[in-house]
Amino acid sequence: MATVGYLVLVLLLRGTGPRTMSKMAPLDFVIAVTLGSAFGRLITAEKGTVSQLVAVLVLLVVLQWVLAWLRSHSTGVRRLLDHPPVVLYEDGVMRDRALRRHRLIEDDVHEAARGAGKGSLEEVHTVLLLREGSLGVIGREDIGDGSSVTPFVAQE
Repeated sequence: MATVGYLVLVLLLRGTGPRTMSKMAPLDFVIAVTLGSAFGRLITAEKGTVSQLVAVLVLLVVLQWVLAWLRSHSTGVRRLLDHPPVVLYEDGVMRDRALRRHRLIEDDVHEAARGAGKGSLEEVHTVLLLREGSLGVIGREDIGDGSSVTPFVAQE
């Protein structure tokens, strides 16, 4: 049962495309944990069948596809499932309230700047908390018209 379940899981994940295994959004993470949990419980169950295992795995992947489709076609569902990026630092101003709300500290912003190859925050225009949890850094020379950041500045 474990072998068949594993092969089904690999095929299902392969069929969902690279997004499932890339930087995971919270929804992707929940689905991955649920798949792993269901797989583990069913292969260790005394009275489980291969058809039950396949049915549960397929159901969970289909649910993910349905939610992904709804997310791409409905702004309401997108608002419900996705957390928009949060501005943590912008144009010389540390957003202390946003840092506290997301349990981050100023050192996290500095670390993100260093990770982006910036020697100081003077070289950084904006640091964002991205929806999958990483910090994105936009340098002063890269900000352009700021159209990828401006919608999120007003939200905080």
